Amino acid sequence: MFIGRKKELASLEKMYRSGRFEFCVIYGRRRVGKTALINHFLSEKKAIYFMGVESNETQNLINLSRQINEYTSGIETESKFSSFQTALETVFELSKKERTILVIDEYPYVARSSKSLSSTLQMIIDKYKDSSKLMLILCGSSMSYMVDNVLAYKSPLYGRRTAQMKIEPFDFFEAGTYLKNMSDTDKALAYGIVGGTPQYLLQFSDNASIEENIKRCFLDPVSFLYEEPVNLIKQEIREPAIYTAVISAIASGASKMSEISVKVGENTNVCSAYLTNLINLGIIVKETPYGEDRSRRTLYRLEDNMFRFWYRFVLNNISLISRGADELVYKRIEPHLSEYMGSIFEDICRQYLWKLLIEGRCPVEFSSLGRWWGTDPESRSQTEIDIMGEQDKNTALFGECKWTNEKTDTGVLELLIKRSRLFHYSNVHYYVFSRSGFTDGCITKAAETGNVTLVTYSDIAAEITNVPD
Repeated sequence: MFIGRKKELASLEKMYRSGRFEFCVIYGRRRVGKTALINHFLSEKKAIYFMGVESNETQNLINLSRQINEYTSGIETESKFSSFQTALETVFELSKKERTILVIDEYPYVARSSKSLSSTLQMIIDKYKDSSKLMLILCGSSMSYMVDNVLAYKSPLYGRRTAQMKIEPFDFFEAGTYLKNMSDTDKALAYGIVGGTPQYLLQFSDNASIEENIKRCFLDPVSFLYEEPVNLIKQEIREPAIYTAVISAIASGASKMSEISVKVGENTNVCSAYLTNLINLGIIVKETPYGEDRSRRTLYRLEDNMFRFWYRFVLNNISLISRGADELVYKRIEPHLSEYMGSIFEDICRQYLWKLLIEGRCPVEFSSLGRWWGTDPESRSQTEIDIMGEQDKNTALFGECKWTNEKTDTGVLELLIKRSRLFHYSNVHYYVFSRSGFTDGCITKAAETGNVTLVTYSDIAAEITNVPD
């Protein structure tokens, strides 16, 4: 089942139709659907598709030669080109006569086995780019390698690409189309547990309950997701033990650098380096109060929902899970799911607002959204605002999100209005999001205030049907 990626496919098709030399770099975390995107684009197109393997230069050259020979003769042969340069020049020569696509998937594996490959590609591109009709796609899952050795200024390939695509996980609305047979509430829970990574979504059955899915996918030692976070970290970075300690510290509630440092047992300079790498991998996100680019109030949180769930609920129960005590472990998890979903629901609400903005349905044309936290000077207490977005110095949006089983009452709206007065905007619009709806008093108060939109989770979930296949 292939869904979404309409913008990426449109961009690839546009490059393909240009008829001139194109060089697109596609990168993103493992399991995010890069290869599925490429294969969908290549359907009904003649192309040379070569998947690099974690082997030596000879093996990768044999594999590339086999694909080129099959493309040119229609027969898969074992004859090998003498070098990557000869093989690539053959493809570029072919592309002088006809539109040709060459995909090198998992490029880091190939480039690591052949240290001069990037320099060779640079030389050949410079030689042929004006006469070539080649569409070259380099794809890789090693984020650090693709950024540092393909996209960065120091790379031999810098300045040669005509496009780059960072493939991100699906948002809630795209993820929901995978789970069409689930109830609306279970769609949110599933997104909170596995996030928007396609390979993880495919592990969940939309014909099973959340309990059944958690037990099958996380509480079974033979399941795909049981050791997935640890395996991913081992593939991306060295010293996985310290990275695991950092992620575990954040999952258990440490959000400030000082708190993380204490739990990990390393000084803040050491932790800072590990956090930077985890941010680059898309596992951790660094947050400052909205409107503050630099702040002593910086917080860190897990951005990937599957990592968030695994490190919160699975890691500490590994011994029980390995003994087959899935029922006991689930009984430990289930009472905390509603509280766990609080921050997930905030993410979903922010995605909903972005959707409204893009479709021209939002009363405030904000340029960014975020959380704000700080000190209320009147009460001298810490306070926070779930969602805040500014259009200009006079206009802003404020939002509050409640994932509870009770209807949201007037007090929530009144408190949001009070907190918004910590800022000095003359034109303000309020959004209150609720899982379970609103009391009559809250509905009346919103109508009297005028600049308030009340949104139930059902309203948000209804937008899933508006995501095209």
